[in-house]
Amino acid sequence: MQLQTVLLLSGGWVQALQLLAALSLLILLHEFGHFFFARLFKTRVEKFYLFFDFLFPFPGLFNFSLFKKKKGDTEYGLGWFPLGGYVKIAGMVDESMDKEQMNQPPQPWEYRSKKAWQRLFIMLGGIIMNVLVAIGIYIAMFSIWGESYLTMDNARYGIVADSLAQQVGFRDGDKIISVGGKKIDHFNEIMGEFIFNDAKTFVVERDGKQMDINIPSGTIAQIIEARKKGSFISLRTPFLVGKVQNGTAAGKMGLQYGDSIVSFNGQPIAFFDQLEDLKQQAKGHEITMMIMREGKTLALTGILPEDGILGFQANINPERYFNLTTVHYNFFQSIGKGFIATFETFGKYIKQFKLMFTSPEVKFSKSVGGIVSFGQMFDPVFSWASFLQLTAFVSIILAFMNLLPIPGLDGGYVLFLIFELITGKKVSDTVMERATTVGLVLLLALMVYANGMDIFRLFGK
Repeated sequence: MQLQTVLLLSGGWVQALQLLAALSLLILLHEFGHFFFARLFKTRVEKFYLFFDFLFPFPGLFNFSLFKKKKGDTEYGLGWFPLGGYVKIAGMVDESMDKEQMNQPPQPWEYRSKKAWQRLFIMLGGIIMNVLVAIGIYIAMFSIWGESYLTMDNARYGIVADSLAQQVGFRDGDKIISVGGKKIDHFNEIMGEFIFNDAKTFVVERDGKQMDINIPSGTIAQIIEARKKGSFISLRTPFLVGKVQNGTAAGKMGLQYGDSIVSFNGQPIAFFDQLEDLKQQAKGHEITMMIMREGKTLALTGILPEDGILGFQANINPERYFNLTTVHYNFFQSIGKGFIATFETFGKYIKQFKLMFTSPEVKFSKSVGGIVSFGQMFDPVFSWASFLQLTAFVSIILAFMNLLPIPGLDGGYVLFLIFELITGKKVSDTVMERATTVGLVLLLALMVYANGMDIFRLFGK
């Protein structure tokens, strides 16, 4: 999809704001899915909360809300514990663990009094809503921006290989022909084909000749391990300066937005990766850069700090350097594309999830992440296209995770309901309470572990 960047804000805190906005919206819509089907089948909803008004998963601890308002039979509120949300449906064993209500005789407006198929829809409501939200976002994106992608034929400068990619045989400027014997049409399909389909051989063009690169076992594990340090292979682009930070070496030398660096200490350069190599040899020394500015050649001199940081951002805009293929859709065509994109993304995420349990190279501890990992998915420079695309993806993740057959999640209730529909025997409330307690403990342990791994990655090295 075409990424039209609107430079409004930048920085890590922008990622946090985007995460908060996306999760808040998706949680509200997820819970509304349960609320909608509950009200459709005339089931009373006692609470509708964004975030928890207790210390999840302990319903009896720190019970207070930041805001609440009663309307009809439902209390709407904003909780203080910002890791989810919930609806409390009358007559249902859920995270509120309201055993007192469950000890009373069933009432006609309660969940437990409804038919099994109605209860199934109530429990699937949140998942259905998350899928519909993703479809709706993709429809909007395709109808507004269309779909833009870079074909391999137009990636004329080849790739940039990070240190790990160079270890296995790639070189800067290689042009990828095929992955695992399959010809790749779009540049952004390379890594997915390699990781998800366990491709072991690349064919690249280098200096006008084709050659094979055999990927050794353990490479995927190393990519995951080094995911914050490099990108294995990325698109090679010409050198153009973006935002220059005041007070840095680049700022003191007079480098400006839009400058193109053509040589560094007498060595001609055309790509960003070439500058990185040359900087390693000049740390702490005086440097001279020849730049192009508005058609004129200028010489800039200064001292490169010991850390090798000049202090400017790259101006990387694929549309500036490459002929992107763009397909525009009318509204009705976008509907079909929205459904296709949603279910293709769902399928890719299932493959990604399975890798943690089936691939000998992918370790669970290296792949799982918490709130920090979620936040780092968002672009530090805000754009509507990027934000909406990530929101759709997170909505699909929420749908999938809630479908897992774990008591306490929607999928756990669905599993018991399917059992009831098949056998005609309803699972007792006692079994449901015990299973939900076990499930909530497991979820808490997973939440602590995932966020703990995030903290370890941030501060443990």
